Order: sequence, then C-alpha cells, then structure tokens
Amino acid sequence: MAEQSLAQSGRPYPPPPASESILPAQATVLAAIGLQLLLPERLTVGPTWLLPGLEGALLVGLTMATPRELEREHTRRRALALSLIAFVSAANVFSLQQLTHFLLHTHKPTNGRELIISGMLIWLTNFLIFALWYWELDRGGPGKRAAGHDQAPDFLFPQMTDDRIEPRDWRPRFIDYLYVSLTNATAFSPTDTMPLSPIAKSVMGVQSVVSLVTLGLIVSRAVNIL
Repeated sequence: MAEQSLAQSGRPYPPPPASESILPAQATVLAAIGLQLLLPERLTVGPTWLLPGLEGALLVGLTMATPRELEREHTRRRALALSLIAFVSAANVFSLQQLTHFLLHTHKPTNGRELIISGMLIWLTNFLIFALWYWELDRGGPGKRAAGHDQAPDFLFPQMTDDRIEPRDWRPRFIDYLYVSLTNATAFSPTDTMPLSPIAKSVMGVQSVVSLVTLGLIVSRAVNIL
C-alpha cells in the first residue's frame, strides 16, 4: 500500500508549501555541544574543547545557511556536515569505550554517581547526533528537500502511507527525525518509521547498538556500584 501511495504521487514527496526551518537542527547541535562540555576529560577525544569546537563549526554552517544556499552549496555543505557528524559519532563511541573500560577495571563504590551521569550524557549525545544523521541522509539531504528535488526516501513515515492522515504534500521536518532517533535509542529498533535504504538500516543499527550498550551495560553496572 505504501509503495502504491508513493507511486501515485509521481515522486517520493511533492514540493513543500513552505521551506523547512533549520532552527531545530541548530538547537540540537547547540545541545550536543553542552553535553560534550559536561563529559569528564578522560572520556573525551583530545582536549575538552576539540569536539565542541568542531560542533561549533557545524553550528556556524547551519546558522549561515538558508534553503536557497543549502541547494546551491549542497554537495560541499553536505559533505562537510556529514564528515563532522561522523567524527562526533565516532568520538561518542570512543567515550562509550572509555567508560566501559573504566567500569571493567575500576570497582570503587564512590564512582557510581559519576558513571551514571556520564552514561546518560553519552546516551543523550547519541540520540541528538543520530537525529542529525537521519536529517542529513533522508532523500539526498536538506538541500535537495529545500529545492524540491527529492531523491528516493530513506525512511517510510506513517504519514506517507495514507492520504487521510496527512495531505499528499506532507514531508518530514526535523522533529520527525528527532522522534525517529528517540524511539530507536529507547526501543533499540524501529517503531512507527521504517528504514528503506541500506544506509538508513545501517545507521539505525549502529545507533541501536550504542544505545543498548550504554543503557544495558553501563547504567545497570553503575547502579550496582551505588
């Protein structure tokens, strides 16, 4: 039924009635910067300022961008954005590895509270960063979507399957990708939105594994230490 609905529309998504706001994406990057600054330095890659500095560069790029500029500079801007997001994701996995190592080799009861806080900071960063992943990956990225030159969708949202839920010109906004990231990080699997492309499935799988290790291993172990 979903495929028939998409085929009848003639393209994955018709042009939107209004340009997509990038303010939610900017707020998400800003929140990720704050979370990185709260992590203990022994859990971060390089000096404490390195990752927030790179995320700040991404924030500046988003702040200066408009839908028209997103389209014109789409290839270079998207390549830079994806590179920065990938680096932050890898750094968050490194923090998780460091925290796991600390748990397996340290058994001081007084460290339980710090471990829980660090684990939650890593989980929240994972949730926010992967929302940016989905926003950048879906249908060629925000530049393509802003221009109405959408590629094939990477995610199947429920609104895409039935015109009675939303009109045919409906398209996901950043909040939709944020919700997909939240549900994937808590359920460790897709819920109402299904990944369609191999890259979407791969990215969602990585997020699920990171979230599972964070909540399942670190938080439970830290609670036992308390």
